[in-house]
Amino acid sequence: MIVAIIQARMGSSRLPGKIMLKTCGKTFLEHVIDRVIQSKTLDKVVVATSLNKNDDVIEDLCKKKNILYFRGSENDVLSRYKMAADKTHADVIIRLTSDTPLLHSTVIDKVVQTYINNNYDYVSNCFPLPRTYPDGVNVEVFSKKILDEMYNNAKKPSEREHVTLFMVFKPEIYKIYRVDYDRDISKYRFNLDYESDYKLLKTIFEKLYFKNSNFTMEDVIKLLEENPSIFQINAETKPYEGILKSFIEDETKGFVKSKNFFQK
Repeated sequence: MIVAIIQARMGSSRLPGKIMLKTCGKTFLEHVIDRVIQSKTLDKVVVATSLNKNDDVIEDLCKKKNILYFRGSENDVLSRYKMAADKTHADVIIRLTSDTPLLHSTVIDKVVQTYINNNYDYVSNCFPLPRTYPDGVNVEVFSKKILDEMYNNAKKPSEREHVTLFMVFKPEIYKIYRVDYDRDISKYRFNLDYESDYKLLKTIFEKLYFKNSNFTMEDVIKLLEENPSIFQINAETKPYEGILKSFIEDETKGFVKSKNFFQK
């Protein structure tokens, strides 16, 4: 059973309630779900949110769209994944996030197919660095067995929050493979974290959605290459700030400082 788990919550220190912001008549969470369910390699799609009352709106949206959902720990996202995977009887997990509305099903299928056709513990289009895909179309694939190992052994706050860091930092133990694009387009950033990201994503959707609601990543890149001023909307935003912040929390709780893995 191949299950995509989309982590989602309303809490965000940088852009509160970001996944419920709207463009083209839908919330960004709806856009993510609509694009993910187009995948040809997934058996199930489940939204994993928290028990926080603020996340009731996410449950309501999932019920409205007839999408599976699971509610668990707000901060221990790794445990949320573990329990959602248990509930859906997953054998293979695809980790996705709800703040990546430009993720396209063909990108998911490419990464999943690479995992299926090989003997890796972990396949993604984002780690290890340097990546070639933009940040904001991230797909990570691993087995339920590996998820259980991470759940049982990950101790650092960063490992519990960011789910796969326990494994990504151990290439000497785990067989890790990165899927690359046919050229380096990593200068683009499509995450929804800041107001400038919202402006960028809203602009892209307004330019492309009504021509083709399932527009591809290639459509987005073509738009940005032909209109470089759009790219500049969030060009100054620094990547990986959330992960780097969690590394600081690790240190405050007495864990050994993580190597700065997120610098090219």
